[in-house]
Amino acid sequence: MAMTEFNYYIPTRILFGAGKLNELATVKLPGKKALIVTTHGKSVKRYGYLDRVIALLKQNGDTQAVVFDKVLPNPVKSHVHEAAEFCKREGCDFVIGLGGGSAIDSAKSIAVLARNGGDYWDYINGKKVVDALPIVAITTTAGTGTEADPWTVITNEATQEKVGFGCDATFPVLSIVDPELMLSVPANLTAYQGFDAFFHAAEGYIANIATPVSDLFALKSMKLLFDWLPRAVADGSNLEARTHVALANTLAGMVESTSSCTSEHSLEHAMSGLCPGLPHGAGLIMISLAYFRHFAAVASDRFVEMARNLGVNMEGLSDAEKPMAFVNALAGLQAECGVNDLKMSDYGIRPEDFPRLAQLARDAMGGLFMLDPAPLTDDDVIHIFTESYR
Repeated sequence: MAMTEFNYYIPTRILFGAGKLNELATVKLPGKKALIVTTHGKSVKRYGYLDRVIALLKQNGDTQAVVFDKVLPNPVKSHVHEAAEFCKREGCDFVIGLGGGSAIDSAKSIAVLARNGGDYWDYINGKKVVDALPIVAITTTAGTGTEADPWTVITNEATQEKVGFGCDATFPVLSIVDPELMLSVPANLTAYQGFDAFFHAAEGYIANIATPVSDLFALKSMKLLFDWLPRAVADGSNLEARTHVALANTLAGMVESTSSCTSEHSLEHAMSGLCPGLPHGAGLIMISLAYFRHFAAVASDRFVEMARNLGVNMEGLSDAEKPMAFVNALAGLQAECGVNDLKMSDYGIRPEDFPRLAQLARDAMGGLFMLDPAPLTDDDVIHIFTESYR
């Protein structure tokens, strides 16, 4: 049963819908000079998104901007430090994350370090964040939900720890979710990102701190993705599908603000921390069926409700089979989206790495294990990796 006592705090103003980026020219901004944080990839420049943002800022009270464009798909601590120094040197008074989760997460971390100084990893390890520069999120993908939550995930290259962090100061003050900016995302990345959102919702639903509010967001998010993600993968130009997937992603971010991920994310962060070339969503897909099979029996009521929410017909199923109906539906969704044959071995993960991955998961993000519906041992973790390995 979900908790009946909870706190709710999502202070972000969200502008959602096709064409909403244009409102950047008129909406109230939190400063006069922005550091725009984006990735080292070419898409935001190739499709004109960066130039549009700079031009719209200029229209909005002659707001100025400088660009930091080195962020990696799995963002790293050294770039957070480099960008924070650049931000201070340029006199920027707010930070814009333009792109997917890596750009927006980096913007949050840069905003913390630019205002507080020191070593970013000290804040990961508990040093108090006094404040942060205001953060604006402009998302061009639908995966992390970071536009609606305070979380940011950064990798420490020296230790291979990939850790999530957040506080009240890292909620964006403004987020723009414009599905028109997502029409250019390739099919495979659309799928990876969509499943990341799906797992945010599903993990948040089975987490032992789930609330009535997070349940509403989670169930709606999962249903939207179940119905619309295959269409967005099949036809990236389908604006209706893109819009529904974007909404599901933002709702999943709200799940992250009102419930939490569980240890599935700890396991994947260990994988992509060790092998930075592994896309986060792909890693989650690889381990998801074994992971959710493990918990189906111990959180059976929640699994049955998730299956019913997806529209699975339970008629004729035994009580033991009903929780697994969700896992089977998840497997079907992965097949429909063409991501059912992903292999750990293609990204350099080997079976002999499993004990180290289990330890990395505990060391870097052990807190999420406390939110699982039942305790997960190291042997359980290694079994999940072993079942998932190809």
